Amino acid sequence: MATKTLNVGLIGSGFMGQAHADAWRRAGLLYADLPLKPVLHTLADATASIAEQAAKRFGFAHWTADWREMVHHPEIDIVDITTPNNMHFDMALAAIHAGKHVYCEKPLTVSLEEAHILVEEARKANVKTIMAFNNIKTPAAQLAKQMIERGEIGELTRFRGWFDQGFFNDPNLPWSWRCSRELAGSGSLGDLGSHVVSVAQYLMGPVASVIGQEQTFISERPEAGQGSGYGATASSQSVKKRVENDDQFQALVRFTNQAAGVIESSRISAGKVFGIAWEVSGTEGTIIMDGERFNELKIARYSDSNHDRGFKTIYAGSQVDSFAGFFGFDFAGGGLGYFDIKVIEIYDLIKGLVSNQPCFPDFTFGYENQKIIDAMIRSSNRGGVVSIK
Repeated sequence: MATKTLNVGLIGSGFMGQAHADAWRRAGLLYADLPLKPVLHTLADATASIAEQAAKRFGFAHWTADWREMVHHPEIDIVDITTPNNMHFDMALAAIHAGKHVYCEKPLTVSLEEAHILVEEARKANVKTIMAFNNIKTPAAQLAKQMIERGEIGELTRFRGWFDQGFFNDPNLPWSWRCSRELAGSGSLGDLGSHVVSVAQYLMGPVASVIGQEQTFISERPEAGQGSGYGATASSQSVKKRVENDDQFQALVRFTNQAAGVIESSRISAGKVFGIAWEVSGTEGTIIMDGERFNELKIARYSDSNHDRGFKTIYAGSQVDSFAGFFGFDFAGGGLGYFDIKVIEIYDLIKGLVSNQPCFPDFTFGYENQKIIDAMIRSSNRGGVVSIK
């Protein structure tokens, strides 16, 4: 029997659009057992020239400068959204109303109210949704989840996590949509910290309350003269624009299971590129993950014999089903990279589409993530503890 196809409509061809296109293509190549074969059908972007060039480079059969046209195309099965944050709501809502499944980069929207609407509309339309929280798709995170569920570190007591990058440490990096409350929402917290929050949700469970504080150290940036994103440059005549959101953020968190911890983010941490790390402690041990080595876990267990106690390095791999697409035998420590984790994300998405269960993490997970982020911001603005309702 021929494998059914899944026609993909991608909106956006920047860094994340490229990562998604690569993942769709490689998932079909690496996983022989995929129940749906991804087909790169249509790419939509802001202008016809950008869309056409990207479609040819990425391998899409069609292109358009009108994302609405693509969303309503009868052959499109799933809409993949990789645009700036403020565009997510309209695109996702249109796709849901057109009866399409939706795959969306985080955050779900810049507004908590809009995020809730998307959850409810997707439920009513009976379409499946998935959020791009790739840091809970790493084999290491999935292996940590298995260890926790087996009780290897006992009752959970503490979570510590942070995501540091240094791109914004350069005061001459031009102003972009990431600096705008209206276009991006929060700064480092929503862009980077949301990934740490997703890991905390995944490993620790629901968050009960938070206390947050933020800082902005570079309050103005020059307008871009040429280029875009992190590759943009400013001219000597560039006008300065105000930075409206946080350069770094710290939050105390308490979980509903009474465990507690700290979550931090920074976009001005000099020298950092993929500086995500987290630790989970329990009554019987601790698990540590360093994002620069995210195929590894360090674990210490009190159950080990006295002469053998201490942190041990565990390589993640074939303990996780999705790893088989890269190494189809009992093997760990195969050295996967960032783009490989996006392939695993697609693998899980397609498995979810053909199951009787929701995809994971879906828009509900993304909404809960955004509720936590929103509570952290409200705490930073007014002070004190903010509960997660």
